[in-house]
Parts: sequence; C-alpha cells; structure tokens
Amino acid sequence: MPVGERDLKELDKRYIWHPFTQMREWLEGEPIVIERGEGNYLFDTEGRRYLDGVSSIWCNIHGHRRKEIDSALREQLERVAHSTLLGLSNIPSIELAERLVSIAPEGLTKVFYSDNGSTAVEVAIKMAFHYWRHKGQRRDRFVAFTASYHGDTIGSVSVGGIELFHGIYRPLLFPVYRAHYPYCYRCHLDKTYPGCSLACLEEVEGLLSCHHREVAAVIIEPLFQGASGMIVSPPGFLRGVRELCSRYGVLLIADEVATAFGRTGRMFACDHEGVRPDFLCLAKGLTGGYLPLAATLTTEEVFNAFLGDYSEFKTFFHGHTYTGNPLGCAAALANLRIFEEERVLERLGEKVEAFERALGSLKDLPHVGDVRHIGLVAGIELVRDRATKEPYPLEEKMGFKVCNIARQRGLLLRPLGNVIVLMPPLSITEKEVVWMVETVREAIEETTNRSPRSWR
Repeated sequence: MPVGERDLKELDKRYIWHPFTQMREWLEGEPIVIERGEGNYLFDTEGRRYLDGVSSIWCNIHGHRRKEIDSALREQLERVAHSTLLGLSNIPSIELAERLVSIAPEGLTKVFYSDNGSTAVEVAIKMAFHYWRHKGQRRDRFVAFTASYHGDTIGSVSVGGIELFHGIYRPLLFPVYRAHYPYCYRCHLDKTYPGCSLACLEEVEGLLSCHHREVAAVIIEPLFQGASGMIVSPPGFLRGVRELCSRYGVLLIADEVATAFGRTGRMFACDHEGVRPDFLCLAKGLTGGYLPLAATLTTEEVFNAFLGDYSEFKTFFHGHTYTGNPLGCAAALANLRIFEEERVLERLGEKVEAFERALGSLKDLPHVGDVRHIGLVAGIELVRDRATKEPYPLEEKMGFKVCNIARQRGLLLRPLGNVIVLMPPLSITEKEVVWMVETVREAIEETTNRSPRSWR
C-alpha cells in the first residue's frame, strides 16, 4: 500500500529515530509531518500552514521552492547527479569554488568540500594539525571556547563545550584548552559589557602565552554562539582573538556554519570586523537550505604545506563520498546568484530594524531576562526570576512549552533550553517579522502565567 494511504504518523513512530529528541515523549505525542513548502512557510499533512521561524534549523535562506534553485537542480540533473572529486572534477564544483573565493575574506584561496557543518570543522581541525606536522612542529592542542558547538563528529565534539550534549562522550575526545566566550548576561568574570570581553580575551592570551608552541589553532563561532543560546559577543572580541592568534603564531578557525550567508547582516560574520581566518567553515545556508554541502576554505600557506612528491606522502588523506556533489554545488551557485541579483544584503536593513523594534517589546515581560540579537538572529532567554537571573530548571521545559504554543498559532520554532531562538529566512517580510515576534510574546505570556500544576 502506498505510504500516502497509510498513517504517516504511525509509520514515523515505528521506524524513525529523531535527532536531539527524547523519543519516549515523541512516541507519546502527536507529530507534525511536513508535506510541502512555499516561500517562508511550511505545510503539514493536515493542511496547516506554519511560518518557518528557524529556517528549518538555520539553513533556509530565500524561502522554500525558489524557482531559481529548483531550475538549477533540474538543469544539473539533465547532466549528472554525482561524480567523485577523487581524481576527477566537475563543472559546478569548479565554478562554486571560484565564486566562494571571490566573496570570502581576502587570502582564503583554496576550497575543500565536504557535506555538513561537522565535517567542515573536522576538515579544518585535521588540516591545522597536519599543517604543523609538515612544518616540523608537533602542535596537538586546540583552544576552544566554553559552551561552543561545532558539530557532532568526534573531532568537532572535542572542541565543542556544551556539557549536556558532549559530557557523556568525554572518554572518546581529545583534550583542548578552553577560554570563556563572553556571555555578558551571565559572565562570571565581569558583569560589565566591555569588561566581560576584555576578561575573556585575557584568558585567551594567557593560554596562548603559555601554550602557543603546542597549539595548532583557536576555533571560534564568530559574533555569536548558536547552539548555546545565541550568545552574541561584544564588538571587537572577534578582532581581538584574531590579533592574539597572529601575535602568537597560531592558526584561526572560523566556524561560520550558522553565522554565514547574511544571518548577521553581512555575507560572513568575519566581515563585520575585517577578520581573515586561516580556515573558514561553511555549510547550512550554502545551498540555500536545499541540499547537504559544506566547504572549508583556507590559505595558500596551508595548501602549500601539503605539496610534495608522491613518495613524501604529504597528501591530505581525507575525503567524503559526496565531496563536491554537482547537485549541491549547482544549488549553491543559484543561491549566491540570488544574493547578487536581488541585492539581498543591501535590502536587509529595514527588516533588521523592524526585527530590533519588535524584539524591544519583549524586554518588559517579567520572565524575559535577556534579548540578544544580531542581524536576523535572536535569542530570548527566559528566567524564573528576572531580578536574580534565576533560570528555569531545564526539567520544566519552559522553552519547549513556549514553542508549542507558538506552533499552535502557526509559527515553527525550536528552543535551546530556556532560550527561544528566532532565525527566519532572509526572505521574511517586515510584516511577518512583526507577527512572528508578537506571536512569541503571546506564547511567553501564556506559558509563564500558568502555574506549574496547570501543566500536569
């Protein structure tokens, strides 16, 4: 019997193990099954429409079913769907590499493809480690930041720092040096905004001054940490980290998997402070939210360290089956053409201003402790006590409760603990921005006005 004639929800519960999902609760609940998308909206099998408030987990850029990307994929399908980059090349991967180099921070001239954010970071970690070996130096350590998230492969988890996600895997991980990321709302180092940033930079400098000869690279999420709750760093912090890496001769890895492609108002977060990393990790929005594709960009200096005679075995022995997949590259090229032809970045200003104004209406809510935002990204932190900043216990699932109410009203969100995340497609309209934030406000008010007993 065709799937369409059977109970899709029952089949889902029978066969699918969902990521980052407590499956007991899922099995007891009522799943939403998405059937189609159109513009900034998703539609389920019951015919209900939802504004995609988190861009299908931060990857959709220009909305669903963009005719330009659809057409690019159809045209590529008429040529070839996949061929390997191991010993071969293909047209879309060449054209995309040239395009990425042309828009990336100056000096990033080489593109290594993979298939998701975790692998993009894994590539950078291995390249940085291997680079120093080729330079005759044993540098086995990395400097990472507290509460960072860089993916779910073992290498990317090693440099990650979210205890809830990563703690159980500690026996499998390599050790790193860790500095505090400036979480200024809760910073234990200094409660003042600039002091927080300076104190965190002093930590980075302390680590590098003692250990720079054993550190291969510093890895950072530029301007904001995503999975830890949209923690926005103060102006100048990223530039300060870059300067410290240069001063101590350490490579810098910028994980822009979540921050790139217009999310912060610029093509790359690094552009805000004129920073050129030694590695730039891209995924998520690279294909406009259509297909898995990732890229790690690096410099001629790093690339040249791997050149040699075959017998020297300086080759970078790393790769993926679908590296440089032609369909993914064709989608990415179409995505970037939309940016250029529709002047997407230049036209973001009014949307960002509308977003900022709308978010301001949340700051008077008694259980909203902090509202953090940059570009079209926001994190709304819920607290039990605003005066003391006492958080809700995670077991109360306040973030999920808010998002469930928003979902009932036609807005799809996914929280990060007590933080409500907003990251809509760049194609969202000003009217939709206002409605989205108003819906979140109503959901927060309804959730926090209920007594704990009423949730049972």
